[in-house]
Amino acid sequence: MNTASADEPRWLSDEEQRTWRAFMHATTLLEDHLDRQLQRDAGMPHIYYGLLVQLVEAPRRRLRMTELAMRAKITRSRLSHAIARLEKNGWVRREDCPSDKRGQFAVLTDEGYAVLERVAPGHVAAVRQALFDRLTPEQQKALGEAMQLIAEGLQPEGAGADLPWLR
Repeated sequence: MNTASADEPRWLSDEEQRTWRAFMHATTLLEDHLDRQLQRDAGMPHIYYGLLVQLVEAPRRRLRMTELAMRAKITRSRLSHAIARLEKNGWVRREDCPSDKRGQFAVLTDEGYAVLERVAPGHVAAVRQALFDRLTPEQQKALGEAMQLIAEGLQPEGAGADLPWLR
């Protein structure tokens, strides 16, 4: 019988601690690996690449800034800074929203599209080499299911949700 009081922390078991540390170790190394590849090949961090991908997949290669922040899972402030850097490179431009004077769109330029076309093959190879080539199809499926479950649990719906794109 567990005699721990409700006020005591639920400490991680040894196995949970090993899993947690392996997760943190792997995700930190993976993000660094992808960042270095993109810095080397395109002079941009991984987060900027992700923003360009979101735009290329959007209708007319454009998204409202608030929608882009939500899809990228980043704060509006961080997005604004990133878009400013991407604008400076000529890869993105901002357009005012005609229906909302305060709203803006981020739009992928032809130059930004060309950068994605040039860099995507190397990025996909880096992702495949670092992640998918190391896992069996069953492990890939289990990883995808676990990450989806975790992401869903961290995105509560309703008023008062403390999510990055709402800050």
